[in-house]
Amino acid sequence: MQGSVDGWAEPDDDDSPQRRRLKLLLVAGTHHRASADVRSLVAFLEREDFGFEVGLELADPAQRPELLELHRLVATPALIKLEPAPKQVFAGNMLLQQLRNWLPRWQQLEVVSGLGMSLRPAESDGSRTQRELQLEDQVLVLRQENETLIERLRGQERLLRMVAHELRTPLTASKLALQSLNLGQIDQTRFRDVLDRRLDDIEQLSKDLLEVGTTRWEALFNPQRIALGPLAAEAILELEKRWVGRGLELITDIPSDLPDVYADQRRMRQVFLNLLENAFKYTPDAGQVRMSIFHRTSQWIEVSVCDSGPGIPVDEQERIFQDRVRLPQTSSTTSGFGVGLSVCRRITEVHGGRIWVVSEPDEGACFNFTVPVWDGQGAS
Repeated sequence: MQGSVDGWAEPDDDDSPQRRRLKLLLVAGTHHRASADVRSLVAFLEREDFGFEVGLELADPAQRPELLELHRLVATPALIKLEPAPKQVFAGNMLLQQLRNWLPRWQQLEVVSGLGMSLRPAESDGSRTQRELQLEDQVLVLRQENETLIERLRGQERLLRMVAHELRTPLTASKLALQSLNLGQIDQTRFRDVLDRRLDDIEQLSKDLLEVGTTRWEALFNPQRIALGPLAAEAILELEKRWVGRGLELITDIPSDLPDVYADQRRMRQVFLNLLENAFKYTPDAGQVRMSIFHRTSQWIEVSVCDSGPGIPVDEQERIFQDRVRLPQTSSTTSGFGVGLSVCRRITEVHGGRIWVVSEPDEGACFNFTVPVWDGQGAS
């Protein structure tokens, strides 16, 4: 491939025959571009010569969100073949492998096209005409697009469940505040403050629900510079009803000199509330719940929420972050739809971080996630 991947490749100015252009668009965020698959894909396109004049453009979906709808992308990173027609979209993992699988067919069509439209191969040798090759290619592309649309519908269903789950949090907080007011545990001023903030959350979530049908969930995020400590303290207070009176030991380790982070405040509060609510739910009376926040590196803040509940088997520790997964040992004794941890995973990954659990059966569980430190991201 000639030229830089940041723009279209320019053909060499020599006497060699003009080769057909293979025009590709790679839609990938910054953290995706650092992945091994995307780096290998770009290196392959730069290094290999497979009979086309290759042009590769890189686009960040955060800066150009219109591409998501224009090309009906259900996941990123995504590689789009714009030319020659028909357009094709490869999304998700294994982009390089998908490209390798299709290159021989593109090369075959390129050779046939170069021989001329009027050329007909002999029927006796089992070869196919150019028109047959093109029709077969179009059928394969249509089948791929059909699978993409089916996956898009499934993705929208998952997003609707996630946003609906988020709606449960402000409703629960409002209900707990009302109970506390009726019991005389908080005054009218505190009650109105909680209710005003939770109604704002519900209003924003209702807007998200309307947008989910046409917008990827990640595009609804609004990261900015925030302080993580006060957000964690607020989440603990909102769930006060879950632990007060049960003899729980609540331990917090939140340093006062934590640096600010770059995150969506409402979504990050959702992660705190989900993890804390799970910890209070699964910890028996007189048990212990611990929240710690660490400044592990100059780039990341790490948050840890630990409980003294039943723990999680090692072979279940990856699966619990999938959508609608609940452990059989707790599903009969606790309520919920099993999407809370999936929501937490999606939120942390959109922020460029990760979430994981450390646990042994009957020894409790520690859920950890990372948030990027603010260093001027998004500043104009």
